[in-house]
Amino acid sequence: MSSTSWRFDFGLGDAAEGYAKVTPATVYNPSAGFGFAEGSAVAARDRREPEPLKQDLCIPAEAEFRVDVPDGSYQLSLLIGDWILPSHTTVKASPGRLLINGLRTSPGQFVRETVSVRARGGYIRLQFSGQAPRINALEINAAPHALSLFLAGDSTVTDQPEDGYPYAGWGQMLASMLKHDVIIANEAASGRSSKSFIEEGRLDVIWNEIKPNDFLFIQFGHNDQKPDEERHTEPSTTYKEYLRRYIDGARERGAHPVLVTSVHRRFFAEDGTLQNTHGSYLDAVRELAEETGTPLIDLAARTKTLLEELGPEDSKQLFMWGARGEFANFPGGIEDNTHFQEQGAIRIAGLVVEEIRRIGLWPLAMYIR
Repeated sequence: MSSTSWRFDFGLGDAAEGYAKVTPATVYNPSAGFGFAEGSAVAARDRREPEPLKQDLCIPAEAEFRVDVPDGSYQLSLLIGDWILPSHTTVKASPGRLLINGLRTSPGQFVRETVSVRARGGYIRLQFSGQAPRINALEINAAPHALSLFLAGDSTVTDQPEDGYPYAGWGQMLASMLKHDVIIANEAASGRSSKSFIEEGRLDVIWNEIKPNDFLFIQFGHNDQKPDEERHTEPSTTYKEYLRRYIDGARERGAHPVLVTSVHRRFFAEDGTLQNTHGSYLDAVRELAEETGTPLIDLAARTKTLLEELGPEDSKQLFMWGARGEFANFPGGIEDNTHFQEQGAIRIAGLVVEEIRRIGLWPLAMYIR
């Protein structure tokens, strides 16, 4: 172990050389700086095979593993597999950032997946789940010079809190679709407009960290429409003026700004076409992209097509539409035509990735999984 590298061997056998052993009884405590969270459901097996990291494993049925690290960017290498049984493993980085989505291995197959995370608060917390999850080994290495993709936006982009599950922003799902060469730095926050994000100092946080050749994706509009003075902007004037501050600030720092039109809300006309509830804010973003020579991801156009293809009923599956008792965190049911549930956020993130490839955002397009 060092101040920039951590290695863990999961299971019941002896630890591999240079690795710290982790068993189901390894509960997190501050003095050790790593371990499973209290209440995690973890079992272990020793398959008694000769290869040190593959001979044993932990089965993290519903488990969280914490490692204390300095704030920063990290690349994680996870060894996942089982000599005698198939496995199915999902891994998220708290709060709910999807890293590995339902990885399957066959008996005797071992897969090493490398992903990237950004640590905040002095730790990394990994959440394991799946139909038959496995973890054999974990390596964490600091990656201060990795390419970062910063996200500035609202609730449709942000990392939604765990107690709101299955609420999810599309930025929360993006890491699972890009290679470990890219660190997702999701600074989006619920309820913010292009104006309030700046006035609250949230853009300053990005300016303090962004590096030359990093990317900044900018998606606002939902809350710029709101009438309160703290958030409201006018599409043809102040909205554009605030968005220019993001564009100019990124370029001044040698980074690459990308404008993103707002995702559509789920409101259909009687003829089955989607209503534009954002008015001229969408046109303002498109015009600004043209005026400033800024790449544009037209997520409004893509979500309009997607929602109209699904139709008024099937499109509910993307949003926070839950019957009474369907979502544990919303036992009374919920009908929300703006915010996505996790599967919907995955679909929208997929559209973003498709647009990265289509418009040729280099080198991001090279790092699509």
